[in-house]
Amino acid sequence: MISCRLIISLSGLLLLAGCASQQGSQPPALSPDQAQARILRLLPSQVADRQGWARDIQVAFSAQGLAPSPSNLCAVLAVAEQESSFQVDPVVPGLGRIAREEIDRRAAKVHVPALLVSAALQVHASDGQSYSQRLAKARTEKELSAIFDDFIGRVPMGQTLFGGFNPVHTGGPMQVSIAFAEKHAGDYPYPVQGSIRHEVFSRRGGMYFGIAHLLGYPVSYPQPLYRFADFNAGWYASRNAAFQSAVSRVSGIKLALDGDLIRYDSILPGSTELAVRTLGKQMGLRNPSIREQLEKGDSPEFENTDLYRQVFALADRAAGKSVPREQLPGIELKSPKITRQLTTAWFAKRVDERYQRCMARNPGTQP
Repeated sequence: MISCRLIISLSGLLLLAGCASQQGSQPPALSPDQAQARILRLLPSQVADRQGWARDIQVAFSAQGLAPSPSNLCAVLAVAEQESSFQVDPVVPGLGRIAREEIDRRAAKVHVPALLVSAALQVHASDGQSYSQRLAKARTEKELSAIFDDFIGRVPMGQTLFGGFNPVHTGGPMQVSIAFAEKHAGDYPYPVQGSIRHEVFSRRGGMYFGIAHLLGYPVSYPQPLYRFADFNAGWYASRNAAFQSAVSRVSGIKLALDGDLIRYDSILPGSTELAVRTLGKQMGLRNPSIREQLEKGDSPEFENTDLYRQVFALADRAAGKSVPREQLPGIELKSPKITRQLTTAWFAKRVDERYQRCMARNPGTQP
């Protein structure tokens, strides 16, 4: 009979062998040069200054502690290609007209008279042109943002009256939100030249913050398509849209699947919160608890709440099967730069097509 001691020893050896096998299956970390070589291999052939793009992307991955896997890199390259065709500061047709209309819209929203805006824009800049003339000639968002920054610093009470009117709120090769960049600038690895807004319009800054927005949060999505939708609609929008769909299925209340679980513009409950409240008795949850848990909708912790688990349990039971935990949000894209009807789903699918082409440029490599 084999002794217990021998069995324990053999078990320990098998466990160690299993651990060693698992450790050995992990790919070794890439050096900066190796990571840049991989990026160069994945970049579309027509991209100019390929070495510069590879360097800036590799630095962003390293600074953020992200693995430069083909899947992660292709996700980033696909978004950059979709948003700008790898142009650091892409030309926007009709930008001057779009900018003036956006300034007027923002002024009207806060009840600043149109005559005051027009008079301020007639002030002459240091080059002898009026700001109205300079705006009309603007071709890129970087140029437009610089004109406006100069404008609010030069006209009387410019910052007080017009500080919130800058019509440019995204920029760079990944068209990342400037507000997002300013909020996540704590570990930015470069010296800031002027402001974070200015950095967004550089290749290094635009890629750093765009990569943070795309990959800088944990998800359990089965494919990157849903990250692409989140990039457009906001973190966890695809997960939250699936939750809204589950709520709608169980409650019978039709909801907009936009990923917004609560209203941020009012203390009053929104449509999703009101629909969830109709299920409160079934779940043993009171309204304050429902609100508290819905407020976790912009974080991974939402998936660990009683509300999330119980809603999906009810939806699974009603459907007779497990319903999806992710869904492309049903959002129509609206922007002064958009001249046709587009949706978040359209954006995500277009980026995913580019992602698949990128992955095909690196055959035989694990994601």
